[in-house]
Amino acid sequence: MTVAAPSTNGARTTSRPAPPRPSQRPPSALELIRSADRAEEAPPEAGFAPQAQPSGFSPEQLAALSAPLDRANVRQREQGRSRVSYLEGWQVIAEANRIFGFDGWQRQTIAVRCVAQAERLIGRDQKPGWGVTYTARVRVTVTAGGLVPLVREGSGAGHGIDVDLGQAHESALKEAETDAMKRALMTFGNPFGLALYDKRQRDVTSSAAQERPAVQPCQAQPAAQHQARASAPAEPSAQAVAPASQQDPGLLPLDAATIRTLHGAIRQLPRPLLEALTQGFRKRFSIPEEATTIADRILQKRHHDWIEAFLVQHQRHDESPQG
Repeated sequence: MTVAAPSTNGARTTSRPAPPRPSQRPPSALELIRSADRAEEAPPEAGFAPQAQPSGFSPEQLAALSAPLDRANVRQREQGRSRVSYLEGWQVIAEANRIFGFDGWQRQTIAVRCVAQAERLIGRDQKPGWGVTYTARVRVTVTAGGLVPLVREGSGAGHGIDVDLGQAHESALKEAETDAMKRALMTFGNPFGLALYDKRQRDVTSSAAQERPAVQPCQAQPAAQHQARASAPAEPSAQAVAPASQQDPGLLPLDAATIRTLHGAIRQLPRPLLEALTQGFRKRFSIPEEATTIADRILQKRHHDWIEAFLVQHQRHDESPQG
């Protein structure tokens, strides 16, 4: 904006730029540096790191999804010149019902196609028959709390061989749908076969063969219920319990009260020690880099024991005499 400059005789002759308004003045370089310093010095908020989005799964569900895969559920088959590890379709469905709830997930076949059909000889007797191959794409939708449903998709293939053409089509179609469903559910974690994609199978363990607690889908039980259950006397069960030698206590889920206590102790740590604990926890339990916080990963007894050992070690270090 410009304004006219008055002349000596009172007439407006020339114009000059008007000075900028104070509210429109851009921040100086010094102000920008100071604002950046204040942002870096701000203490970390609860959660130990910025939380992008809360999880809709209950603590019991998160513990089940992050637990190692029980090797007793793994099957093997010959494929070419090697053996392939896999989970059966019924096992994957049973795990989805256990973790998500019978009404907490659904699957939908969104595409199916017959890609091959040819006559072939079958069996040792070399009887004339048919070979059929189908491909399918399946969509799995999981409801987690009150958040937007999670949608995952997977593609699979199935092969049917039979002397009857209709039976060959049926076998190929069912196998393709099951294979696609397993690939979609696999993205949710080890119980659905994710651990098998690791060639070293580091998250497949025989120690997970234990009596698995019932998971409350999308509902975190109040702390009062956990405390009452812990103080109540154990009731005899008619079902056989797995021997203690087959149980791994470190995989037992923590109750809500214990998790809150750990969060409170961690929040009180000085920032350098908080960063050391966070880095050590990530390394010990292989937390992926894309996870912005470890707060929602503290779910099992092994996590509790590691954090307690870290805090005790630091306390002893602080109390040791200085030379």
